[in-house]
Order: sequence, then C-alpha cells, then structure tokens
Amino acid sequence: MLAERAYWLTWSQITGIGPVLLQRLQQHFGTLAAAWQAPENELQQVEGFGVQTIAAVRVARSQLQPEQVLCEHQKQNQHFWTPVDTDYPRLLLEIPSPPPVLYYRGAVDLQENLGYKPLVSIVGTRNPSDYGKRWTRKISATLAKNGFTVVSGLADGIDTEAHHGCLAAGGRTIAVLGTGVDVVYPARNQDLYQQILNQGLVVSEYPAKTPPERAHFPRRNRIIAGLTRAVLVLEAPIRSGALITAHFANEFCRDVYVLPGSLDNPRSLGCLELLRKGAEVILSEEQLLEMLGTIPQIDATPTVAAPELAPELEKVLQAIATEAMPFDSIVQQTGYSASNVSSALLQLELAGLVTQLPGMRYQRC
Repeated sequence: MLAERAYWLTWSQITGIGPVLLQRLQQHFGTLAAAWQAPENELQQVEGFGVQTIAAVRVARSQLQPEQVLCEHQKQNQHFWTPVDTDYPRLLLEIPSPPPVLYYRGAVDLQENLGYKPLVSIVGTRNPSDYGKRWTRKISATLAKNGFTVVSGLADGIDTEAHHGCLAAGGRTIAVLGTGVDVVYPARNQDLYQQILNQGLVVSEYPAKTPPERAHFPRRNRIIAGLTRAVLVLEAPIRSGALITAHFANEFCRDVYVLPGSLDNPRSLGCLELLRKGAEVILSEEQLLEMLGTIPQIDATPTVAAPELAPELEKVLQAIATEAMPFDSIVQQTGYSASNVSSALLQLELAGLVTQLPGMRYQRC
C-alpha cells in the first residue's frame, strides 16, 4: 500500500498526466507500480499516451525515485489520501477523474469517507441577494440538524453562508479549496476557515502553499460534485461557477436541486435554466428532506461497535490517520500539550485503537 501511494504521487507530478489518464493507466496495468516499470510500447497502448506524454514519462523515470518522492513530499504535506488508501472518499472513486492526491486538514470522519454518512453540496453565486443568503442559511442549518454534512467551496457568497449556517447549527461541513489546504482564499474567510478545521474538514487536490489560480476553481468544482450524492444550487446567474458544479453533478449521475427565484433577479436566471433542464425544485425545507431521503446510500457493513471515548481521547484519535504520523504532528493537530497527548495515546493503545511504531510514530488500527 505504501509503495503504491508513492507511485500515485509520482505519476501525478508528470506534466501532461492528469486524473483521467491515471485512471486509464491504473485500469490497464492493475497498479501504477506496474505501469512505472512497463516498456514504452505498452504505455502507448493506453489511450492518451502520445509521443509528448511518453517523452515526459521517460524523463521522469530517469530523474525520480517514487519512494524518495513520497518521503520528500510528506515533509510539507503530512496528510493526504490517494485512491489506494482505505480512507479515500469512496464516492470520489465513482467519478472518471478522482484526484490522484487529495490533501486534508481538520477532523476526519471515516463514516463520511466510506459513504455511510450522507453529504450534500451547496453552491451558488459569490454575490447573493438577501433572499439567497437567508435560504442558504436555513437549508444548511436544516441539513446539519438532520445528520447531513454540508460540502461547499469556502468562496464568498452562497458558499460562505452554507458553511456558516451548518456550523451555527452544530453540524459538520467540508470546504473544498482551489488552493493548498493551508492557503485561505478569500483571506477574509480566515475565521471561518479556523471554525471549519475545528468542526469539519478542509480538502484540496493542490499541495501546501499553492496560491489561488483561476483555472483551479472549475477543477475544484468537480470534487464538490463528486463528494456527494446531491448538489443544491441556491442562487446563480447564467454565468456562474455553480453551473459548472451542476454540470459535473449531471455527468456523475448526482441529483441537482435548485432554489427557485424571480425572473426579475439576474442572480436567479441560472437556477431557472437548471429547472428548465430538469433539476428538482426546492419548495420547502421539509420537501427537500423528503426528496433527499430517497437518494440511494451505501449500505454500511456490520461492524463491531466502537467503545465510547472521552472527548479528549476522541479528538486525539481523529487526528491520527491510517498512515504513520509523528508524535509532534499529533500534538500540533490537537492543540493539546505533549504530556496530555502522550497520556491519550497510551490509553488508545490499550484500547486497541492506535499502534505505536518506531521513531515515535503512531497510526490508527
């Protein structure tokens, strides 16, 4: 597993090879490790691998050692998943372009990743009306109170209102960024970002310190659509990134729900166009919950009930990934003192939930 993670990371760094090509490569060879050793004439059998791409692979093979790439990358990016990791969000594996590397910060909920806890995306204009803001907060709060995790993009406008509404209701929210997970954009959402880290998760396919770039955000929208079974467009003009998300949702066989608006409001014209194309209309919070209840869910496999943990122990456990983590990183993630973390880790080890590895490293069992 560790070796295959290294190959997903290394292949993703080769110019001209994106998520779709990586999927084809993995399907053709079975593993990306096998693809790395494959002769060039076999690579040419994979659709999309032309002369320029093969040349880029030849250069990469001569310069990169996957294990070393992984080791160096982890120094700046401690927390990330690849499609071979058991914690990788299962719904993203259903789309044709899953991120080969998905970085994260915050509190991981494995029930979300495995598809057992329902997630709903909310998107819309960066310049909403009072009507759009009010209904976004109402709907996100209602979803949170009924056990849904709200996914959005941390952008101005509808995204911001969706995150705030969910957090205010005590729910979990996931922000999908078009920057590195350590870069807040827009900067005025710094406080909101910190709240999400404490009460949810931040994810991105871009490594640490990646600044905002225009091309990143349409790509980011496919992750917002892919993470969930349903996308809610709550206010959007004809030209809106929210409509790109809705397009991806249709492509990925996700349901699209739309808040109706006035013909006199340009911010609603994109929503009305989606309704014309067959999206479901949101007429009330109760009606929305009823419709969402009909969405097929992944059936959870029977599991042994986990022991109830004290809040301090639960926070330490949530900070630990399935891959090995150094002790200092766990201290940083939790914000607890080193002595408190050490005590919690000992208790988690005794409970069979955490394993200690050489070099003061820990991983979840």
